Amino acid sequence: MAHEHHPSPATGQAERSLEAQRATWVSVAVNLVMTVVQLVVGWLAHSQSLIAHGLHSFSDLLSDFLVIYASRQSAHPADQAHPYGHARVETAATLILGASLTLIGGGILWESGLRLQHAEVLPAIQLSALWVAIATVVSKEVLYRYLIRVAERLRSQLMIANALHTRADAASALVVVVGIGGALLGWSFLDLLAAALMGFMILRMGAELSWGALKELIDTGLDEAQVELIRQTLLKTPGVLGLHELRTRRMAHQALVDAHVQVDARISVSEGHRIAEHARARVLREHPEVLDVLVHIDPEDDLDPDAAAARLPGRDAVLLELKPLLAELPPPEKVVLHYLNGQVEVEVFLKHGFFENGDALRQAEAALGERLREHPAIRLVSLICCVAPN
Repeated sequence: MAHEHHPSPATGQAERSLEAQRATWVSVAVNLVMTVVQLVVGWLAHSQSLIAHGLHSFSDLLSDFLVIYASRQSAHPADQAHPYGHARVETAATLILGASLTLIGGGILWESGLRLQHAEVLPAIQLSALWVAIATVVSKEVLYRYLIRVAERLRSQLMIANALHTRADAASALVVVVGIGGALLGWSFLDLLAAALMGFMILRMGAELSWGALKELIDTGLDEAQVELIRQTLLKTPGVLGLHELRTRRMAHQALVDAHVQVDARISVSEGHRIAEHARARVLREHPEVLDVLVHIDPEDDLDPDAAAARLPGRDAVLLELKPLLAELPPPEKVVLHYLNGQVEVEVFLKHGFFENGDALRQAEAALGERLREHPAIRLVSLICCVAPN
């Protein structure tokens, strides 16, 4: 019988990295050509806006290499030093890219402002600058459409940032076309004004990318709609009675989730563990953006820290207090403690046949209850006779 082969997470991550790098190398080739052409023609044709745009294309080139590096690093599997993997390398790279764009945009804006003060002494712009600017618009827009398709398919925030950077480059090239066209018609200051406006656009995009990366680095959660979908998935898990705490945090193109789910207080630890594993598997299966889920099992709603079970005596202390109360009974088979509603409930399992009938068992329980009436922590003790195997 044939079995369908499912690639491992490591294999999927490697393929994702390979596709990201392939798309980025295409971007490298386009940006390299446009950088050289814009800088050379801008200098020969005396166009400050084209030179500024060439510097922007050069920043695109630097960001492409940053994407390649980050994609390779983030593809590395989790290890002892990075138990959640290396996905946040992309986040750090996005922060660096945003900061560099902010500096480049600010520099272009500053230089253009200084030159605008002496626009009357600038040399005439040549027609070749206009043709290069138009070619830049076309090439950047085509490159953007290619990159954004790949980025959305891979759900890579860094690649989306790089694609948006390319789209901003195309938009700013339109400003350059207008500026150069106006300068050719006699309004020479329009070329510098276009350079200043382009600098502002670059600065703004850099600030937005930096802010987005910073929010991820300080563990900003998923949006409310995504959190609500995850909440409903957990609540629909068989055995889950309630959900009183759900937290998420982003990690590059994925997210980490931890939740406190409420289950029946009387089930075993192993059954509670099974419910937790089932809930975790459902979230991972139904929400591909989630990298991992930590499910904490609660027997009751413990949002009030004053009612936390941690304040109650531990097992050794409870057994020590019960010892004189159970002195007339045989050594128990086992003792089960339930920490509920700020008190302790005790189940004592005795050997089969110690009590002649149920009335004797109930009388012994009543006597214990009377002696524990004023106990600050122990609410009740239940005596249970084990059934002998056939």
